[in-house]
Amino acid sequence: RSFSAADMVGSAPAPLQPYLRLMRLHQPTGAWLLYLPCTWSIGLAAAPGCLPDWRMLSLFGVGAVLMRGAGCTINDMWDRDYDRQVARTANRPLAAGDVSTFQSLVFLGGQLTLALCVLLCLNYYSIVLGATSLSLVITYPLMKRITYWPQLVLGLTFNWGTLLGWAAVRGSCDWSVCLPLYFAGVMWTLVYDTIYALQDKKDDIMVGLKSTALKFKEDTKKWLSSFSLAMLLSLCMAGMNCNQTFPYYSAVAFAGAHLTHQIYTLDIDKPEDCWEKFASNPTVGIVLFIGIVLGNL
Repeated sequence: RSFSAADMVGSAPAPLQPYLRLMRLHQPTGAWLLYLPCTWSIGLAAAPGCLPDWRMLSLFGVGAVLMRGAGCTINDMWDRDYDRQVARTANRPLAAGDVSTFQSLVFLGGQLTLALCVLLCLNYYSIVLGATSLSLVITYPLMKRITYWPQLVLGLTFNWGTLLGWAAVRGSCDWSVCLPLYFAGVMWTLVYDTIYALQDKKDDIMVGLKSTALKFKEDTKKWLSSFSLAMLLSLCMAGMNCNQTFPYYSAVAFAGAHLTHQIYTLDIDKPEDCWEKFASNPTVGIVLFIGIVLGNL
């Protein structure tokens, strides 16, 4: 039978399970969504005719799991009182009392230390660039208290790898490629995390939290369509600025078709459908990475 990430966490020793759930290893979609923009950048930075640097892909994969875990830990530390009031999050380890705040803080320190070890394997430019993202990681969970655009801040945080991946390979950023790629990633995050936030509309209103899902209301699909179009145009710009070829643009077209179907069939009032649509987004990132690799070759 198939063996899922949830099965892996469930088969771990009982004292370890709350920490694995705290870093969301049982729900790997978020780690993929953090990692895949890094792979785009690493792939685009490869020399024409060459495969991406597999050492960098591996380092960024480990870093994505650690930093996503650290981000989830920080999020749960900030939100533990809110999480207890929301049905979908009431069983999270901190909200349920399976882990104390102090234990979470120590665990966070361990994750950040390991992530720093990964960062120190990169060049000096990348080390400085990577370190600057920590302020976004720490402050993002607070944004849902003060603005209806926390998904935008998440996008700025989650797509830092589009800058870091290129810098790790080339030694610095080519802004004509990195900025459009970063913007495309931010737009993508606004799409999938708004869909994610639709699950919690009623609970968020009850506890006083904000999101783009509440901001857009019945115009949600129009906004998601605009973000998707901006993403696709930015991907085309990034591709043109680094001389990408037909397979790349084919992948961009596939991503557009996937997003179009996703938005058209989305039921914004059905949490199960919103989760299913959200969880399908790694497909977009994987296809784009394959298109980048084939385009380079």
